[in-house]
Amino acid sequence: MSDIPLPSLEKKPSFSKKRLLGGAVIIALAVVGFIAYLSYTHYYPSTDDSYIQANVATISSQVSGMVSAVPIHDLSEVEEGQLLFQLDARPFQIAVDKARAQLQRTQENVKMKEEAIEAASAEVERNQALLNYAVKDNERVSVLVKKGQATAAEGDQVQRNLAANKASVASAKSNLAKAISDFGNIGEQNAEIQQAKAVLAKAELDLSYTRITAPAKGQVVNLTLRTGDTVTADAPLFAIIEESEWWVQANFKETDLARIRPGQPATITIDIYPHHTFKGIVESLSQGSGAAFSLLPPENATGNWVKVTQRFPVRIRIVDLDPQFPLRIGASATVTVDTVKPTNAAS
Repeated sequence: MSDIPLPSLEKKPSFSKKRLLGGAVIIALAVVGFIAYLSYTHYYPSTDDSYIQANVATISSQVSGMVSAVPIHDLSEVEEGQLLFQLDARPFQIAVDKARAQLQRTQENVKMKEEAIEAASAEVERNQALLNYAVKDNERVSVLVKKGQATAAEGDQVQRNLAANKASVASAKSNLAKAISDFGNIGEQNAEIQQAKAVLAKAELDLSYTRITAPAKGQVVNLTLRTGDTVTADAPLFAIIEESEWWVQANFKETDLARIRPGQPATITIDIYPHHTFKGIVESLSQGSGAAFSLLPPENATGNWVKVTQRFPVRIRIVDLDPQFPLRIGASATVTVDTVKPTNAAS
């Protein structure tokens, strides 16, 4: 009879116990990981509702005129002070020449009035000298008349001369006062000269406005201007994105704001360069939520109100700009603020 193997009597752990043990380990790891995640997000609040921003200078002309030259094109890189476009300067140069001629004519007229004042002043001095002589002559003849050494007729004559000289002095002084009143201030401080100078200065300023230059280094955008176009004063024409300063407008949940302070360091990842990290620093926090300044703010005083966590803009300046990674306005970004490090610790 062949040998038949008998079943082993040794007890082995059941498969269900192994699964239970493995599940417990997984749950414990998940709990630890969840607690670690909550702790990390508490001290390192993050948001992907963030967008790159920069200063944008709107370019316009301060005078109206016809465009005579546009040496740049759309998306050009320009330096501060570089010529953007030129207006036809001929009408403005004519205005300058006219104002300069008017100033010269005004100065000549003022000089004539000054000479008239000098003549009137000299007339006053001449009549005053005659009056002084008439006063002395009257005194001398009056004494002679009393002594009988001169006739009464001679006395009457010198008195008439004295009265006539007094009248002449009064008339000359009146003419001098009128000339001074009509003229105003003397020299270059005269009102007419000042007005003519102001007209000339305005004409020269308008002439300088025919050359429109870049206010800062940056890139030209939305340029459609062409030679021969007519522009109107103060009308927006195109824009320049300045390269000197870039920041992120990060919209954080209101539940994160209690730990965010100006000066705290931040890390920034931009969707354009997902493998490059920029350094930033918190500059300021908005006093109002994004919804508060929207075109149509929500009306919460209704019966179907639902509480929604609000978001507040936080400005984070990028401190390590790199020419190898040029930034773009409006690019999406993810921002994480380090609330553990002390403020101003951007490194």
